[in-house]
Amino acid sequence: MSASRREFIGQLTTGAAMFGALPVSADLLARRFDVGGVANSGAEQWDLSWVKKITGKHKAIFDVPEIESGYGVWRASIWVNQYNEVLGIPAKDITPVLVMRHNGIVLAMQQSFWDKYDIGKSKDVKHPVTQQGTDRNPALLSSKRNEQPEMFDPMALDKYIARGGIALACNLALQDMEELIKAKDKVSDEEAHKQAVAALVPGVVLQPSGVFAALRAQEAGCAYLRAS
Repeated sequence: MSASRREFIGQLTTGAAMFGALPVSADLLARRFDVGGVANSGAEQWDLSWVKKITGKHKAIFDVPEIESGYGVWRASIWVNQYNEVLGIPAKDITPVLVMRHNGIVLAMQQSFWDKYDIGKSKDVKHPVTQQGTDRNPALLSSKRNEQPEMFDPMALDKYIARGGIALACNLALQDMEELIKAKDKVSDEEAHKQAVAALVPGVVLQPSGVFAALRAQEAGCAYLRAS
């Protein structure tokens, strides 16, 4: 175990005890943009209601472009816990915003998607505690399934969302997931997009891009943190 990971796990244990670049091909971009770079007139309507939920005195956007064992997702909950414990700030006055983009988009996908498309193996995902290879989405682990110690359960993405945390996903990065669906299931672009959206963890809100979401959150007053 590396010194940096030992330090990080140590910080997590203490907290839990208390409680990009877009590498998409031109043909993928062409589906969303015309040759002049202007969005297609048929672009879907985006849910921006999350911006109105950024009401806490303390607010931050956690940019998660990499998988990194799901640590980027965990850090949003760690921040809330530490501000509460160290500064005595109640959770109602703290607004975390997660943006899962680039390689980190897979953290926004349900376990059933990971199982069907063999995400853990293809992405060489490591368990956040053991650092052994895993086929589980590290952002959705639960002690109830014997996947991790109970102290880490509150860090899971679904628990974060249930507490009112804002979770956003990049539509451009989601196109990589659509490509997996098309290759395996031999479906149309439209059907692949529909299936990919349906495979998002409930409560994750799809945005035009991760860059859009990150900058919009900052305009709404969030401090920025590269979380993975």
